[in-house]
Amino acid sequence: MDYLKYIFIIFPLILCAQIEEAEQDSIPEKYLIIEGDSVPRTTIDLDEVMLLHKLKFDSKKDRIRYLILRRKTIKVYPYAKLAAERLDSMNVRLAALTKKRDKKRYTKRIQKYIEGEFSDELKKMTRTEGQILVKLIHRQTGKTAFSLIKELRNGWRAFWYNTTASMFDISLKREFDPENEKEDYLIEDILQRNFQSGRLDRQKPAIDFDFYDLTNKWVHQKTP
Repeated sequence: MDYLKYIFIIFPLILCAQIEEAEQDSIPEKYLIIEGDSVPRTTIDLDEVMLLHKLKFDSKKDRIRYLILRRKTIKVYPYAKLAAERLDSMNVRLAALTKKRDKKRYTKRIQKYIEGEFSDELKKMTRTEGQILVKLIHRQTGKTAFSLIKELRNGWRAFWYNTTASMFDISLKREFDPENEKEDYLIEDILQRNFQSGRLDRQKPAIDFDFYDLTNKWVHQKTP
């Protein structure tokens, strides 16, 4: 699985000082005066909580398939998240460099660092884990693994790696498409549940979709 390694080139404390009462339409209402905020509030902002449906399976086989997919997704998601972080930091650094030679040197150094840090782990991945990783990289970066290799290496290498990957039934051109692929929706469901449990660190995806709309399509409406 050597070809996979190249895709990685890519509060203060809130203190309530006091509570004041104010009159509005003769109805008393409590306001919170929060230190560092000059605007009185009647509420405190909380993190958004997504309401998830209860998991139900049509058969034991479907349940086992979901559990296997969950294990593999949890395993590879941190690598996709890291790929997005590395790509962002690299783009910021490259934007600050003016000379083409410096940009090339910096990109090569990042390549060697990523390869040395993660190549051994990537080689341990199974075919299905590799394909899930490819799709999650698209979810987190907005680009396919193929396009990332093409941009950061060259078109010939991208073609060769994709051809080699296809021998293992993996396509580096695969996109994350939960609107049309049931497995991708299940992957998203797994991610959301593990974000809420704290097992995985949430990172905003680079592609837009509404999880509730997807749930309505795949679960409630039982769309084939």
